[in-house]
Amino acid sequence: MSMLLLASHGMHMAPAPVMRASAPVMQLREQIAPAVGAAGVVSPTGGPMGIDSAILVQGGSLRTWSYRSPAVEQVQVILSTEGRPLDADIELWHGPDNTPCKMRVYVENGQLRPFSAVIETPRGPNTVAIRNIGQIEFPLAANVIADSIMQPTEECYASSMTVQGGALRTYPFDPTVDSVQVFLRTDGRPLNARIELLQGPNNNKQVIELYTEDGCDRPFFCVLETPGSGNVVRIVNTAPVEFPMTASVVPYTINDYMSSNAVLGGDVVIGGDVGF
Repeated sequence: MSMLLLASHGMHMAPAPVMRASAPVMQLREQIAPAVGAAGVVSPTGGPMGIDSAILVQGGSLRTWSYRSPAVEQVQVILSTEGRPLDADIELWHGPDNTPCKMRVYVENGQLRPFSAVIETPRGPNTVAIRNIGQIEFPLAANVIADSIMQPTEECYASSMTVQGGALRTYPFDPTVDSVQVFLRTDGRPLNARIELLQGPNNNKQVIELYTEDGCDRPFFCVLETPGSGNVVRIVNTAPVEFPMTASVVPYTINDYMSSNAVLGGDVVIGGDVGF
């Protein structure tokens, strides 16, 4: 009889520890799951499209994106920061010891002016390598996408102008222009150029030093963000006189609500104090 009573007590007491033990396990899983899913992904505010899948590249480190399929003929590279300077090297690797395209990118504020460019990747496999050459205090968010890539407009194709080797051209823009598209190419010769976005006298907001081994097979296209007023795009053909190129720089997006009383130079004060 006593054994039956003990057995009955055991049956009544057994469910209680199981209920107390199972609840904390479920809570632990709910707390850990979001942290694992968010590891290695950054989402800077105000970034360009495709930033949700961006990878954080610390200062001095290298990240690569490889595409084995020959169907991928273009990729779009998007770089941004949380408002700090951006300094990076971008290279296209095609076969062993072959770098048909490379560029050095500097941006004063990677959140206000994120870098976005299209790299031609014909005849795969290709690898895009992005190295953050800034200090460790200046990480950047990098993303390389192969679908929904931006393309030059018909106006961009139609407004090409020849820039001889060693020459430069400047393109000033109205304050209502929020971004401009830059398209560079050659007739099959190498392409060496420097693209500068200035706001105010010799105040570089963004600089791109570009090299492409074949400017016809691998033309260069990018979009430069131009917030504020006093924006000027300067294109310099850094190649010898035997290597001319064609350049097209036209507005990409227009802000019709831009205030008409903008200050020349944006956040730059020219001449210091004026109330003396």
